Amino acid sequence: MAEISIFTTLGFVLTTIATIWLFLKASGNRRVIIFILIWGGIVGVLGLSGFYQKLDTVPPRFIFLLGPVILFVLLLSITKKGKRFMDSLDLKWLTLLHSVRIPVELVLYFVFLEGLVPDLMTFEGYNFDILSGLTAPILYYLVFVKKKVGNNGLLLWNIVCLGLLLNILTIAVLSAQTPFQEMAFDQPNIGVTYFPLVWLPTVIVPIVFLSHLASIGQILSLRKKKVVEPK
Repeated sequence: MAEISIFTTLGFVLTTIATIWLFLKASGNRRVIIFILIWGGIVGVLGLSGFYQKLDTVPPRFIFLLGPVILFVLLLSITKKGKRFMDSLDLKWLTLLHSVRIPVELVLYFVFLEGLVPDLMTFEGYNFDILSGLTAPILYYLVFVKKKVGNNGLLLWNIVCLGLLLNILTIAVLSAQTPFQEMAFDQPNIGVTYFPLVWLPTVIVPIVFLSHLASIGQILSLRKKKVVEPK
């Protein structure tokens, strides 16, 4: 049975905590954070029990790592209450939150070295998501501190970084040991089925995904308001 090193485990646990803390700063809603913690606790217990590692099930248990939370975020973005919540999020903190993608990518690289994910899922392969993390504090500084970049620049950055997120999600799904596997047969993506990496698709990715959708929605709403405002 594969094992994740203590170093990698500690690094990822701290990264998950940082992600939740930044989302708390963006939302200011403790009830939402409690919900995330409960959900993370359930997923963590399932991860420790080996629930997601079983391959002979229909449907594949891997889909329960990502499918339900992504569907939840999409449904949230189209409901009235969900839209109100997303509109209430602090755009500054949503932008800064993406800096957690730096330690995420570093952890993924170490997980690759431990033989649990393919190199395709690291910055040595086709995963360029670390660029989102590296540019997040720069955009935060230029947009909200120096005010040298406007909302259009922030909108473009969010769209590009959302594309980078969808890219790595596609690679992760197609390299997982499921009937839909299309790549990385020599080293499939099994790392995210182990604790604590189960929190990557079930906690961190949904928060990052929601942050992009909320930011894009808020910026587009601001542009609409400017268009309809009387001159």
